[in-house]
Amino acid sequence: MFFVTSCKTEKTNDNTKTKEGKIIGKPDLKLENDIMTPEVLWSFGRLGGVQVSKDEKTLLFGITYYDIAENKGNRELYTMPVEGGNMKRITETARGEYNAVWSKDGNKIYFMTFDDAGMQIWKMNTNGTERTKISDIEGGISGFKFSPDETKILFAKEVDLIEDVVDKYPDLPKANARIIEDLMYRHWDTWTDSYSHIFVADFDGISVKEETDIMKNEEFDSPLKPFGGFEEVSWSPDSKTIAYTCVKKKGREYTLSTNSDIYLYNIEKKETSNLTKGMNGYDKAPVYSPDGKMIAWESMERDGYESDKNRLFIYNFSTKEKKDYTANFDQNVHEINWTPDGKSIYTVSDYHARFQIYKLNVETNEINAVTKGDHNYRSLAVLSDKLIATKQSMSMPTEIFAVNQSGEETQLSFVNKNILEQLELAKVEERWVKTTDGKNMLVWVIYPPHFDANKKYPALLYCQGGPQSAVSQFFSYRWNFQQMAANGYVVVAPNRRGLPSFGQEWNEQISGDYGGQNMKDYFSAIDELKKEPFINEEKLGAIGASYGGFSVYWLAGNHNKRFKAFIAHDGIFNLEAQYLETEEMWFANWDLGGAFWDKSNKIAQYSFANSPHKFVQNWDTPIMVIHGQKDYRIAATQGMSAFNAAILNNVPAKFLYFPEENHWVLSPQNGILWQREFKGWLDKYLK
Repeated sequence: MFFVTSCKTEKTNDNTKTKEGKIIGKPDLKLENDIMTPEVLWSFGRLGGVQVSKDEKTLLFGITYYDIAENKGNRELYTMPVEGGNMKRITETARGEYNAVWSKDGNKIYFMTFDDAGMQIWKMNTNGTERTKISDIEGGISGFKFSPDETKILFAKEVDLIEDVVDKYPDLPKANARIIEDLMYRHWDTWTDSYSHIFVADFDGISVKEETDIMKNEEFDSPLKPFGGFEEVSWSPDSKTIAYTCVKKKGREYTLSTNSDIYLYNIEKKETSNLTKGMNGYDKAPVYSPDGKMIAWESMERDGYESDKNRLFIYNFSTKEKKDYTANFDQNVHEINWTPDGKSIYTVSDYHARFQIYKLNVETNEINAVTKGDHNYRSLAVLSDKLIATKQSMSMPTEIFAVNQSGEETQLSFVNKNILEQLELAKVEERWVKTTDGKNMLVWVIYPPHFDANKKYPALLYCQGGPQSAVSQFFSYRWNFQQMAANGYVVVAPNRRGLPSFGQEWNEQISGDYGGQNMKDYFSAIDELKKEPFINEEKLGAIGASYGGFSVYWLAGNHNKRFKAFIAHDGIFNLEAQYLETEEMWFANWDLGGAFWDKSNKIAQYSFANSPHKFVQNWDTPIMVIHGQKDYRIAATQGMSAFNAAILNNVPAKFLYFPEENHWVLSPQNGILWQREFKGWLDKYLK
């Protein structure tokens, strides 16, 4: 799929009171005006990792704040009563705390932080005192989970199983080269120099001892790279079995396949079995039922199709039956959470560009929505009488909410209340636009703050990446709709063909049709909205990243004078070059239909004939190109080629190049630079 931290101590007054409780982080931050700026965007606290104590009385979570001047961020830990209010910061360090969890008795908190030995496991009191290091694992770790009885711990760390040049030629210690003999030699933004393995060790309450690599000598990763986390690994309730996700393929075979499986490792027997053998797509994120009699997981059916329907499967250990509980549910599932009695599962699913909480009755197979509204629910935890979940929207960064059985919501955290109250936020409106083939398409329209319907505004067509990634109610710190609107633009954001949450048929249509119906959908959206009297149809721009960047490049050669400015970030310019430059070949094969040299493959030939570089002779509109050098999904040469083509065609162009960024822009100062150049380019040609 093509998509669209470091440390410093944060010292602020955390004692400002509101009726909702204590505001922690930057309660005294005063804005110069009520309009979003890049600096304001980077001032929001980024909340995550919510954990509920065993007695269901206290919440534990982390918040990251960034220091723009230092170009660094730092993550601290906080606690709060499960009813909300009285939020307390319990850490204040220079190195940050991660992966924090409650101990079995609720009297301690375990977490990860860096020291000279790398990332290690520590414990402390629930008020943050008496920090004690409990692991000294060579090379450090990337995550951990205690067994339910807390006598063992599993963790992931990198294992070097790859012979490098110095290993092969020890008499050439200063040789700087790589010898590559197979594919998947680099992934996302790193070279494949090691593998992530799951280890299990004993824990006596004081320290971690006698670690065992349960994947010894296997040249595979668990959790999966680059985005897999510890949701892909779980313990059985009896603490005897570890379920983990892994693609046990390498090289050419791996780069062509999405066939991950759920493996069960028996600690006593030291034996591994494959739970999902014969299931060919992604199988991941296993979760045992509370009594251990069943295990649920997320599953895709088809090998090589990473945007296939994400199903909910359950395996019954007694009957040996595997069952798809979403066979009649034309939506994806994410986040599997059993109820304490094991009779139901709460999950998150996307519908019409919103992520809602759903409940599955395991006995009846009935699935019902619990929540509704314009928002995205992301993570959730099931308590005895309610749910604790994180929620965001286009107008609100992530906060913690409580949700009762009837779907009523109560906001518990107000991390960014101080900033939000000072901002005049953009209005977000839902529109439905008719497409060229008579379908109804959801289009978000985001209006500038202080919108005046009697004025005319320039407008931006937002082109989504993915390509199969919904334009939902996300709050992005890069492609932020509030920020775009605050720059004085009406933003038109269509859920064009090829996006999930509108049924699998809508989602799958884009595969094999790059440059086809989805581009017509973009034209339908902007052509309909430009009829509005408040939009200046002579001042339209198109912007996008990844597949959205592909869209911008394609539109540049086919827009028939609609647009006056373009911005493409990390976009695909030349599909033939891209096919041989990317690391995950399964994606290119599925969505493009196959290799460009297969002249008998009509789908592939159609796809490559629609490559944006085939229309570059039609480019006549100023274009800004942005690309990161560490983007191995879409190589930086794609951006360079597009920029060069523009200049050679006498088209006004600019190239913003980030040597240290990947497919995203992650550092504060680079992020602010990105926003300033983004605005400056559009203002130059649309204002």
